[in-house]
Amino acid sequence: MIFDSHAHYDDEAFAEDRDALLAGMPAAGVSPIVNVGASLRGVEATVALTEKYPFVYGAVGIHPDDVGSLDEEKIAWMKGLCGREKIVAVGEIGLDYYWDKEAHALQKKWFVRQLAMAKEAGLPVVIHSREAAKDTFDIMKAEHAGSTGGVIHCYSGSKEMARDYLNLGYYIGIGGVVTFKNARVLKEVAQYVPLEWILVETDCPYLAPVPFRGKRNDSRNIAYVLDVIAELKGISREEAEQATWENAMRMYRIPKQERA
Repeated sequence: MIFDSHAHYDDEAFAEDRDALLAGMPAAGVSPIVNVGASLRGVEATVALTEKYPFVYGAVGIHPDDVGSLDEEKIAWMKGLCGREKIVAVGEIGLDYYWDKEAHALQKKWFVRQLAMAKEAGLPVVIHSREAAKDTFDIMKAEHAGSTGGVIHCYSGSKEMARDYLNLGYYIGIGGVVTFKNARVLKEVAQYVPLEWILVETDCPYLAPVPFRGKRNDSRNIAYVLDVIAELKGISREEAEQATWENAMRMYRIPKQERA
């Protein structure tokens, strides 16, 4: 069974066939799925998806591109959601200097605040970092190391930085990019990181793997990611699938008896 550790089925890209697509996931060998909030609307939709599908869990948090919408009242609202049984993480949160939609100081302020919320709620974190590697790591080390754990989503850093995150107790999230021909550094990272510290993810509808690059992504395509990880590790596809399933269950603290 495949565990998609990071998806966005609340995205409008799934507006026409969301229910049919999700309903078929367990039969397609995918369960559980963690749907990850990125905006206030996305958090609301994520909670609704967890209520509708027994195999869908949720993460609540505000992406750095949208932190201008935050205030302490909305933090309190999300913290309340963190008490729900099927909300298993805070995310995705972090820093994004690529799109630069919000001032860096504002991104840092709400990144630190949401890390604190995760600690208050006792939940792991799902971290977004783009073109902000040093600032992200420095904040993680100062504010969150050794507390609730979590995953560096869609990892894009160096092998050396992966080692530093592993030393802090964080998992490394790997998705469709690892199948790209030009993903030399990420392939090196996937070889280097111990299998027990890798999570697989789609970030769907984005980042579809080869041979679907550029098309809408969905959780079934993690099969192609697992094929590459298995090849890089010199193990069977089944071993890679089972190990990453176990890893995600452990990080998100989902009881195994709840496996769909």
